[in-house]
Amino acid sequence: MSERLSSTARIIVTVCFLIGLAIVVLDPFTWGRVSGVIQLLAGALAVVLVAALVAMFLGRGEMPEEEFQRISKRSELLATLPPGQLQPSEFEEAVVEAIDDLPAEFQEILKDVPIVISDLGHQFHAYGHYIGDTVARDDFRDHIVIYQDTLERDFGWNPDLLRAQITRTVRHEVAHHLGWNEEGVENLGL
Repeated sequence: MSERLSSTARIIVTVCFLIGLAIVVLDPFTWGRVSGVIQLLAGALAVVLVAALVAMFLGRGEMPEEEFQRISKRSELLATLPPGQLQPSEFEEAVVEAIDDLPAEFQEILKDVPIVISDLGHQFHAYGHYIGDTVARDDFRDHIVIYQDTLERDFGWNPDLLRAQITRTVRHEVAHHLGWNEEGVENLGL
């Protein structure tokens, strides 16, 4: 769980722990104050749990802004090149095929959702990420990231298995865009 906590949440947890420890150590202990200490510990535990939950929901492994900007600039540059000047890699072709294999209704939903390929999967311990607030809401920019480095690391030894996992990853992230949470996506077999 510590991998999912942001640095801010870790600081909050550490400060709460140190304040609680200081109160327990510096406050003279009497048996009449045991209930106060228990209440203090329960309150500190509640603060820590709330901070952890907030950090998990706000930090959901989102891609750093610099990486998103770098990928966006590269995509814009590639879009300006004449057709056929840059040949897509086998990995990129597999991602395109996975998107093309989706039903037409899903492709229509994805027409305004950038799907980018990144090499930061090792940092996020993931094959892909959906970043956004689902198709039902439009408060944040939606995008899907497919991590080439982790997919090739784990499945690159077998081209057919790699293509199958790319397809599964694309479908997994599309399911998140459609509103499924992680448990729901796993129940779909993705």
